[in-house]
Amino acid sequence: MKTRLLTSHSGSLVGTVAIPGDKSISHRSVMFGSISQGITKVTNFLLGDDCLSTISCFRKLGVKIEEHASGELRIYGSGFQGLNEPKEVLNVGNSGTTIRLMMGILAGRDFFSVLEGDESIARRPMTRVATPLSKMGAKIDFRNGGFAPISVRGGALNSFEYKLPVASAQVKSALLFAGLQAKGETVITEPEATRDHTERMIRQFGGTVEKEGNNIKVRGGQNLQGTSVRVPGDISSAAFFLVAGAISEGSSITLENVGLNPTRSGIVDVLNEMGADLQILSQDLDAAEPAGTLLIRSSRLKGTTVGGEMIPRLIDEIPIIALLATQADGVTVIKDAGELKVKETNRIDTVVGELKKMGANIEATDDGMIIQGPTALQGACVSSHGDHRIGMMLAVASLISEGETILENPEAISVSYPKFFEDLDNLKKIK
Repeated sequence: MKTRLLTSHSGSLVGTVAIPGDKSISHRSVMFGSISQGITKVTNFLLGDDCLSTISCFRKLGVKIEEHASGELRIYGSGFQGLNEPKEVLNVGNSGTTIRLMMGILAGRDFFSVLEGDESIARRPMTRVATPLSKMGAKIDFRNGGFAPISVRGGALNSFEYKLPVASAQVKSALLFAGLQAKGETVITEPEATRDHTERMIRQFGGTVEKEGNNIKVRGGQNLQGTSVRVPGDISSAAFFLVAGAISEGSSITLENVGLNPTRSGIVDVLNEMGADLQILSQDLDAAEPAGTLLIRSSRLKGTTVGGEMIPRLIDEIPIIALLATQADGVTVIKDAGELKVKETNRIDTVVGELKKMGANIEATDDGMIIQGPTALQGACVSSHGDHRIGMMLAVASLISEGETILENPEAISVSYPKFFEDLDNLKKIK
């Protein structure tokens, strides 16, 4: 097992970070480029393990995808009909986004395919996608309990109306991909608004999708056209530096080209509610995906409550928000976050367990956690548990912990941020 020695940092964190491309948007740029007609050019694509798994899957479906030295990706699409039956299993690695969204794409294709992933994927529930896709006419099978590997034999899909039992952008997106291939109009109702990258990208590729309240409508038979996609920096990755800057004494960190899609920017709202010294220096709201430059400085923080409609807007940032709360005055309550139990790990139990090792005053609840702060943290032997966001959270925690921290399975971080440790080290200033 690999480990990484992390030391506390008594100095400030100062400098500028160019945040790598958004993982969710990078995945979708490959998917939409592959099902559209013509060439799609993607810049600032995230070359993390998860997104490379998506590229690999579409190459196995017969799509030509070029990676250029300039960092540009070129995808030569021939529409949905250009996808061919794969001769081998489609391995999604650690990517829940890849497996769930591809189920929606493959559901409309008249051939047989099998999706599998790593041990983490094999533990994540897939019936939430398979059940509605089966109602549309796809033939889907899986291991007992609804787990991968998953076989899909698609074909002529029927449109339908479906109310999501839980707020999930992955399930919604899978059904939108299926709806683009179905006869008639598919209507999806969300209990709460989730990230809308798929809807934005349908429009960016020349398609139409309507939103009325919590209802999203898409009609089948649309012909999408290749286009140019510039991927903004991932706000979920930026969150680790936002928190690092807020909790490290004397710090001032500028984060460039950070995605500010309002369905994803809940971390900004939480930081503001907790009293963080956070500024948006500039922003482009007219782009397909809004982005801006953020400045975070050391802050005096206060506890808050995070729950309700806010949760889908920051579900991936909850591990680092938990660390933030350990340094805030008072109690922070995170609730309505039961979805954390079916991420790469059970993130409720994992976050609580690992931060307790470092001395945090934190307790798990059925749907979240309760954190009392501020608490001085201690170095410890901790583990990412193969979860990239847990790994990055613990690395940030080590900065303010007394003594050395040993992080087990640090390589998990490369799933979304291959240069994370390099960028973090570049910010360190010695007093």
